[in-house]
Amino acid sequence: MPSRNKQDLNVTLVTAFEQAVREYERLYPEAPQPFLTCTYRSDAEQEALYAKGRTEKGTKVTNARAGQSPHNFKPSFAFDIAFIGLNKKLDWDSKLFQTFADIIKRIAPSVEWGGDWKFKDAPHFELKGWKGLAR
Repeated sequence: MPSRNKQDLNVTLVTAFEQAVREYERLYPEAPQPFLTCTYRSDAEQEALYAKGRTEKGTKVTNARAGQSPHNFKPSFAFDIAFIGLNKKLDWDSKLFQTFADIIKRIAPSVEWGGDWKFKDAPHFELKGWKGLAR
């Protein structure tokens, strides 16, 4: 199971995430709130995700093989989020991701949002230039 621990994240991402969450909570206290769903992911977990929609049933969820994802390094250069409402139900409304992305990109220009990519990945945020920092 992938980690959700902030301690597995690059310190720049920890700071960006925490500041963005505080700002989001301040601006939207009644809205569903963001939480981490993935920080670090092992190579085996990455390969299992890569297999989906290829050699395993399901829809493709990633184009990255093991060692190609910013999640596969310690510290991790990426995190994924989801939103949970006051009713304790998950909420995947694209507007929530866009709103959070707008905040984090303003706070931390070094963070890139997967929702801006051709292969849309709205829950995903990563450190720009991470490949130059890996291994």
